[in-house]
Amino acid sequence: MVISRRTFLKATGLALGASAFPSAAKAAPPQKTVLLQCAWAVKNIGDIGHTPGTLRFLEQYLPEANVILWAGNTNQQVDSMLKKRFPKLEVVKGSLSQKDGAVQEAIARSDFFLRGPGMGQSTDFMRYCNKIGKPWGLQGQSYFPDMVTGPRGEEHIALLNEASFMYCRDSKTLKTLQDAGVKPPVLEFGPDGCFGIDVRDEEKALARLKKHGLEEKKFITIQLRTHSPTTPGVDDKRPQKLNPLHPTPENIADDTRRAKVYQDLIKMWVKETGWKVVIAPEVYKEMEYNKKFIYDPLPNDLKKHVVNFDEFWNVDEACSFYARAHTVICHEPHTPIMALAVGTPMMHTFSEFHSPKCWMFKDIGLEEWAPEFDSTPAEKMFEILMGIHQDYSAAEAKVKKAMAYVEERAASQMNVLRGVLQS
Repeated sequence: MVISRRTFLKATGLALGASAFPSAAKAAPPQKTVLLQCAWAVKNIGDIGHTPGTLRFLEQYLPEANVILWAGNTNQQVDSMLKKRFPKLEVVKGSLSQKDGAVQEAIARSDFFLRGPGMGQSTDFMRYCNKIGKPWGLQGQSYFPDMVTGPRGEEHIALLNEASFMYCRDSKTLKTLQDAGVKPPVLEFGPDGCFGIDVRDEEKALARLKKHGLEEKKFITIQLRTHSPTTPGVDDKRPQKLNPLHPTPENIADDTRRAKVYQDLIKMWVKETGWKVVIAPEVYKEMEYNKKFIYDPLPNDLKKHVVNFDEFWNVDEACSFYARAHTVICHEPHTPIMALAVGTPMMHTFSEFHSPKCWMFKDIGLEEWAPEFDSTPAEKMFEILMGIHQDYSAAEAKVKKAMAYVEERAASQMNVLRGVLQS
């Protein structure tokens, strides 16, 4: 009788498979894919910065996952920066409404849909994912209250409850959702993705410092958010809340009054230290208006200490530049976030009507560096600034402590995402 090899192995106790051959590893589970919707705009380095920051969090705390970026709006400069930092990243562009388009195809082959940081109140992606049975979640979100209290509030609450998780980048949004009865499996505070940014352009930043005669750690930066329009003439019926196409006399008065606070702060800083001030843009459209409202009215003897940038930049150059600033001061929130990411102290002179995202600095332990603009005189802002200046090493330690908490929350969120992918 002829005994087959299989029969012989079985009879001698040598079962076939990985257990019979220790050197043969078990087949690895298939790699999971996350589709990240982000990259909202290119004329706002905050909107640019969300993307590399969130990608870094994913890379560091969920390295086993493949990531596809659904980029809303990029240009060649931003694409090159992302490709350099994340060479394996796949990027798709297009609209969810394009049937069988690149975006729909990318979602179909992904295991999870992650909505990146933002203030938008869009629900189309939620409905689409629910329709096709794709799990989805939100990272670094802020909402105006009418998301859940407005005419479609109940409908939105029901949609949000379908999320696998929701991470709000500010405690005020978190409480608004909790009070409205939003109850996904996970609803917690999670940092804006821009905190994770680590892209740099040292060459351009150093050239800019040299061009303007700036010494490392001997200048501060400032930018005001005005009521100036983003896209004049596009839609005269748009809401007048944030970037009105036709600023009212009251809007202009607000801008003038706030600019005067910054002018006084500049004067006190220069008088005390003799160091320079840079009007550094977060948003392209503000370059014109910051020059008009802050720089132009300054007396000539003060102007020689102030640099007003006449060209916009990408977020990687800005980060390299902010790493060399003494303190970064901004009416917008994402320039201060970038400063913290590179270890530089900051001050966010916020106006809450822009959105509740202003509270995220309080949430990471930096409340004293986030004064409300309209209730804080220049003298108080100067006091905060000099507190940083007089014990700079303590200020840098404070930055490190805040960023350690940011990293802990980012790691926790990515661990939750890992659990969803493995379920």
